[in-house]
Amino acid sequence: MYIPSLFLTLFLLFSFTFAKEPVSIDDWEYNSTKAFVTKQVGGKMRLSSKAMMVGMSAPRSTKKIGLSVGGAKDTHNFTDNIKAGFLPQIDAITYEGTFYQHYFDTGLQGECHALFCPSYAKAIHNDIYTDEIYYYLSVGLNSGIEKRAFKRKKLNLVVVLDISGSMGSGFNHYYYDGKENYKSQKSKMRIANEAIVAMMGHLKDEDRFGMVLFDDSAYRAKPLRKVRRTNMRAIEKHILALHERGGTNWSAGYKEALAMFKGLSKKGYENRIIFITDAMPNRGELKKERLFAMAQAASKKGIHTTFIGVGVDFNANLVAYVSKIKGANYYSVHSSESFQKRMDSEFDYMVTPLVYDLELTLKSKGFKIDAVYGNPQANLSTGRMMYVNTLFPSENDGKRTKGGVILVRLKKVGQSKQLTLSVKYKDTKGKAYKNLQKIEFNVVQREDENGYYDNPGIHKAILLSEYVSLMKNWILDSRMACQKTPDYSPFPLDALKEHAMSFPPKRAHYNQIKSWEHHSCRLEVNRGYKQLFSHFRRYFKKSIQTLHDRSLTQELKLLERLEKKNPLHVLEKVDDWNM
Repeated sequence: MYIPSLFLTLFLLFSFTFAKEPVSIDDWEYNSTKAFVTKQVGGKMRLSSKAMMVGMSAPRSTKKIGLSVGGAKDTHNFTDNIKAGFLPQIDAITYEGTFYQHYFDTGLQGECHALFCPSYAKAIHNDIYTDEIYYYLSVGLNSGIEKRAFKRKKLNLVVVLDISGSMGSGFNHYYYDGKENYKSQKSKMRIANEAIVAMMGHLKDEDRFGMVLFDDSAYRAKPLRKVRRTNMRAIEKHILALHERGGTNWSAGYKEALAMFKGLSKKGYENRIIFITDAMPNRGELKKERLFAMAQAASKKGIHTTFIGVGVDFNANLVAYVSKIKGANYYSVHSSESFQKRMDSEFDYMVTPLVYDLELTLKSKGFKIDAVYGNPQANLSTGRMMYVNTLFPSENDGKRTKGGVILVRLKKVGQSKQLTLSVKYKDTKGKAYKNLQKIEFNVVQREDENGYYDNPGIHKAILLSEYVSLMKNWILDSRMACQKTPDYSPFPLDALKEHAMSFPPKRAHYNQIKSWEHHSCRLEVNRGYKQLFSHFRRYFKKSIQTLHDRSLTQELKLLERLEKKNPLHVLEKVDDWNM
């Protein structure tokens, strides 16, 4: 008599319990067979096993995190182009992207207990080609947040994937150069699919994940749904089976992603769109302002953007516009395997801006700001102010911070050695902070060295800024020759020396070499730049020995490669008679 009642009680108990558990579903909506024939993209990508919650299972430590600026987070596209024999785009290498590949002594004295603690170091440095004297100030990006206490917010994440026809070309091939046999290498589409799967392993149960695909049009492939209620293994298989088709409409893809945030509860969540593309717009994007304006408007609503570029023909010049928006950053995929390893340590940092609207104001009768290195908003800086829209968390090894500096070149305009530096910034909730420090530039240059440096961090930052300036000026001159610009003429060696270390945005032809659709330019090093690279390589190697920093050998190897490149003897002569 009591046994049936007991079974009934247990049945009701289990029924109630399992009714409360979320059901894991496959909510994939995209069906490529609606208009095109599908083709399977084979291979598997294992989800990362290191997707643990930051701060929850980490060992006890007093180590602090550091900070770095938004914008570019690497120079992979630059190095991949050179290795493949192509001339890179000028924005494929940036100061902030180069800095982020290195650790810096920020010059912090004492402990930092605030969200952001700026620190400063001074230097006097000679231009190795002209022997002109420059004054430098580094701004160290320090935070008082302990690494074990850092924990990102829950995430509303929409991945927007470019599936246009150009994504089917080989990773090491320029799409507009024409058809090739891609059987021996992975396509951009395959690498992009695997990169998404690598990121999926870092999502937590309470995160929401959605996905949009675009070619000529946009398609909602997966609605925003909590990870704990999604069959992520099934979604992974769908992603790995995607293939390229159609044209390119950036705006349609971004607009569809924004629509997925409407009516969504954003309280307690970080909201981000990750836009993955080879940046080869050939249809629907006639003006860069379209995507730029949408991303900027989204940022004001708390929806931020990460761009991930795929392929050697990834047009970094275009993405550089959007990466300057508050809360934005961009990465280049070097390979799906290396990207997976990178996400194991950086995913939470990538999606978590910490500091907004940083303004540094310099007051001095003796100096003014001449150039800013390591900040995508450098063009917004003036003689008295430096502006940075976003700082992201960054790895700190206990002594140095990854990408943790911004370098300011100063111009001497008077005899005063006093500088007053005022820093204003906001946290993610809009609360404003201010920091005021006074510095005296009472340093004397030593005659037996190339300059004076407060610490190795500013010395390394100057060295890398010179490296980037030399590369950008070489790209600018080489691309002008490649494009056969009518009013351009090659420079003799003495003239090249004069502008080799100049700040590239100040040069007359800087914006003329940026284009939407583009063919490749063959990698060429003319005789003048071959000599400049040779001289700079020797100086760079000596600086590595002085700094005792072997991480700089990656730049040294690239210099050696360019120095050994067979020089271009003469520019092609053309008959440009128009009558």
